[in-house]
Amino acid sequence: MTRPRAPLAILVFLALPAAAPAALAQAPRPRATAGAASPAIALKAQRLFDGRSNRLVTDAVVIVQGGQITAAGSKLPIPSGARVIDLGDATLMPGFIDAHVHLTGERSTDWNKDMVDDLRRDVPEEALRAATFAQRTLNAGFTTVRNVGADHWVDFGLRDGIAHGWARGPRILAAGHALGARGGHCDETGFPFDRFGHETGIEDGIAAGPDQFREAVRFQVKYGADVIKVCVTGGVLSLADAVDTPQLTKAEMVALIDEAHRLGKKVAAHAHGDRGAREAVEAGIDSIEHGTFLSRSTIALMKRRGTYLVPTLMAYEGTDPDKNKLPPEIAVKARTAIRGRAASMKLALEAGLKIALGTDSGVTHHGQNAREFRLMVKFGMSPAAALRAGTSAAADLLGVADKVGTVAKGKAADLVAVPGDPLKDITVTERPLFVMKGGEIVRRDSPEPERAGVGATRRTGASASGASGASSAR
Repeated sequence: MTRPRAPLAILVFLALPAAAPAALAQAPRPRATAGAASPAIALKAQRLFDGRSNRLVTDAVVIVQGGQITAAGSKLPIPSGARVIDLGDATLMPGFIDAHVHLTGERSTDWNKDMVDDLRRDVPEEALRAATFAQRTLNAGFTTVRNVGADHWVDFGLRDGIAHGWARGPRILAAGHALGARGGHCDETGFPFDRFGHETGIEDGIAAGPDQFREAVRFQVKYGADVIKVCVTGGVLSLADAVDTPQLTKAEMVALIDEAHRLGKKVAAHAHGDRGAREAVEAGIDSIEHGTFLSRSTIALMKRRGTYLVPTLMAYEGTDPDKNKLPPEIAVKARTAIRGRAASMKLALEAGLKIALGTDSGVTHHGQNAREFRLMVKFGMSPAAALRAGTSAAADLLGVADKVGTVAKGKAADLVAVPGDPLKDITVTERPLFVMKGGEIVRRDSPEPERAGVGATRRTGASASGASGASSAR
């Protein structure tokens, strides 16, 4: 959903300098006394999923120190003096990764009410809401996300504020404004000319022609973009475009993708329609988001090129006209998209396409992200493949596999534990009982004993950091 833009002075005030380190490169804010070595933490659980394999390791032990994993395996020795946390009948996994979120907003079931509320909401309020959505997401076990589009560059400030320890949330790769064609899905459409005071332009991500799209990429990168998002076809929730029509020329896509790659940024393409998706793949896009009407030939091309699909299955539920009050023109598009998703997903799985988990949260409520695992299994993925899509595969797509996505020595200590065995019941991912990000415990629900030396304590309910035990406020 789009809304009027803030004056440039407000945008610059909210965004930290472009030279600020990327979110994943920043160390967690230190919490121990300066100069004191952090003690080792030994996490024990009945099972471990490492993020890459098809099976679980039993009698799991993961050793964490200094924000990193120093060892992981079965029945490992516990270092002397380590803080031992026994999670019992649980499965330890890498922190989940969501490759498609919108942390700066959240839809209700009433489109018209959302539009009015959004128009009345100022930028500071938008930033405060985003911080609550970020904490919900982290509590749900998602320690890394890719935010693929936000107004007012609030996602840049949220990313940097979390990295500095001023707010709690996942590691964020932020896109800033999504790029798009004038009158397209990522533009402000459906309203009279000049209703909001100015026509959208490059600073809002709206461009025309190859040179302008190169400039639009540079503009987002100038203010801190980690990734570039572009809308190459129509969408569901926009008022004035068809859901499947191409919206950029091939030359425009080639230019913006080339410019982004030249600057070291990956590009994600919102694409429902097949023609727009195919042209984006031919131009070198890194991922197709949604991919509702993909043909067999386009999927074969994606397979050859190594292009990822991020199917965002939850988003279709969030736009179901039978469960949401939508304007008639949007309801028609939503029904068309819902009919198309199953066939496209079936073809993608048959082809062995690379798939990363993405929820489009914001269209649905934040903190419910793990429901995407359930839907991936429903539409044909094995539980292990779905878990890989939300861990190692997503890390590969985001370009952060050297830091997160697997439980391995030297990786960031981003970990989540769920009750029972997720390979037997994938829905347990929706009930995390322990979350750690960068070696810091941000959620702890387990009733199992915790030991330090010969002593023992018990913790239940809320996390060690004081965060709520509920994965979502809704």
